[in-house]
Amino acid sequence: MRKVSSLLACVSLCTALLCPPAWSRSPAPAAPRSETGELQGAPWRIDYPAIWNGELVLLAHGFEALGTPRPDPWPANESSDALVRAGYAVAQSGYASQGWAVSDAIDDTERLRQHFIAKNPATKRTWILGFSMGGAVAIATLERLPQYYDGGVSLCGANLPGDVLAGEMLTSLLAFAYFFPDAKGLPAGGLTSSAVAGLPQGTVYERIAAAVEAKPEAAAPLAKRLEVQVDELAGTLSLHTLVFQQLVTRSGGVPVGNQDTVYSGFGDDKAFNAGVRRVAADPAAQARLEQSLRLTGALRRPLLLQYNHEDPSVTPRFEPVYLALAAKAGARPAPRVLPATGEGHCAFKPQEVVDAVVMQSMAAR
Repeated sequence: MRKVSSLLACVSLCTALLCPPAWSRSPAPAAPRSETGELQGAPWRIDYPAIWNGELVLLAHGFEALGTPRPDPWPANESSDALVRAGYAVAQSGYASQGWAVSDAIDDTERLRQHFIAKNPATKRTWILGFSMGGAVAIATLERLPQYYDGGVSLCGANLPGDVLAGEMLTSLLAFAYFFPDAKGLPAGGLTSSAVAGLPQGTVYERIAAAVEAKPEAAAPLAKRLEVQVDELAGTLSLHTLVFQQLVTRSGGVPVGNQDTVYSGFGDDKAFNAGVRRVAADPAAQARLEQSLRLTGALRRPLLLQYNHEDPSVTPRFEPVYLALAAKAGARPAPRVLPATGEGHCAFKPQEVVDAVVMQSMAAR
């Protein structure tokens, strides 16, 4: 027994000598991690990579219709995983309010940035990335708070100042009323009427779609002017209705008018200009809109823009608007535009999103 015990002790000692002590072993590799919470009514999420490159991406999401159920905790964006794997920390606010919440989103995103920097003061660079409505959030943030950012990216962005956005929405809704004056089930005042706000969104879509299907000869010139396919017309108009009603609610009145507008591109433009309904803007609402959704083009940080092919929400006529503002304001550096990719609204692959952010990051080095 003594021989056996001695042998076991020898084996144990040899095994111990072969295994490095705990203090000399390499630590287990870090794993990606997430944090969630709420800041002044806005849910937020931060995703950290296993090995952080020291750079932060503030991600601004797009339009969320009023009443959309909100998950708890706030979920990761579909591009977050790719950005995290590329080494970036990704912070995103869900915003305190829904709808066309650009003004709130700017404030909520800034609070989240401050929260992150307080916990990670060694952050090397900070970028803002926006999708759709979030593109306007990203650009407005760069204009108003350039000292906190190294640059930004707007993908499939509705990069329009408030007056232009409201004017585009008003045009499409009044044009629908002109071409479809007898659309069944819609208020007498048309899609600009406040009565529309009380209808479920699905109902608004269905009644627009029924009108379009019943009069294809009227749908064709309207779709052409709005730069969408006829089968996309109902979806585009129902979205424009949602956005317009939100602009009216947030501004406290109709924030845009068309009394002096001369329209073109609607087929018989003389007849259209004579027959389209004319609307007067509420001056106070107009001032509130221009203040809350102000874009000037006066950039002091690099901005990258990219759009999609065949996007029914952000069509080609929107694309030059901000570039013209930036040129007029003498933006330095001037915004860069990447070639369009994908088909549909915000049809970006996660790696394309990463590539856009990396391009900005590399340019800043």
